[in-house]
Amino acid sequence: MEDRKRPITIALTKGRLAGKTLELFEKCGISSAGAMDKDTRKLIFENEERGIRFFLAKGPDVPTYVYYGAADIGVVGRDTILEENLKLYEVLDLGYGRCRMCVCGPESARELLNSGETVRVATKYPNIAKEYFRQRRQQTVEIIKLSGSIELAPIVGLSDVIMDIVETGSTLRENGLTVLEEVCPISARVVVNQVSMKMENKRISELVQKLRNALKV
Repeated sequence: MEDRKRPITIALTKGRLAGKTLELFEKCGISSAGAMDKDTRKLIFENEERGIRFFLAKGPDVPTYVYYGAADIGVVGRDTILEENLKLYEVLDLGYGRCRMCVCGPESARELLNSGETVRVATKYPNIAKEYFRQRRQQTVEIIKLSGSIELAPIVGLSDVIMDIVETGSTLRENGLTVLEEVCPISARVVVNQVSMKMENKRISELVQKLRNALKV
């Protein structure tokens, strides 16, 4: 009897990205076997017929699962990929979950950004902020890491500006803030473990092509 191939394991970011991605896999004819059932307590969902196994994880953990080989493939926002900065193959821009990584603050902070003086930056993304200000802008910064309500930081005087994801900008406007600089575009990306890409190149390449074709439908 021929040995059954090991499943290709895919780590998905919990929430809206997982929902959109599972819909895309459905278009490819690959069922997620109950992964979106809100009442389930299962952690892993396997489609034995297709040789695919899914699991859901928090966004910042997805690149880690892929890097260490616990998952062959991951679907995660580019912001997380840049922040975690692990050696992975980024093979496909899925085009959804679009937003922008931006430096934001009160309009009065624009002059400070261009003054060459030290800037205090509050952010959930300290690595991206360091890279942007020190490497690309050659500007000295003090990074203040926060976990939520980043917009509050410049309002109460904790920071001069913030670096955060901007989708519509409505929260910024409601709090008297504006986009001062755009750092990079963000969207959902497919990443692949480097060893998996070598060992399972044919299967992974075929799967990525199916996703690419499904995006065009």
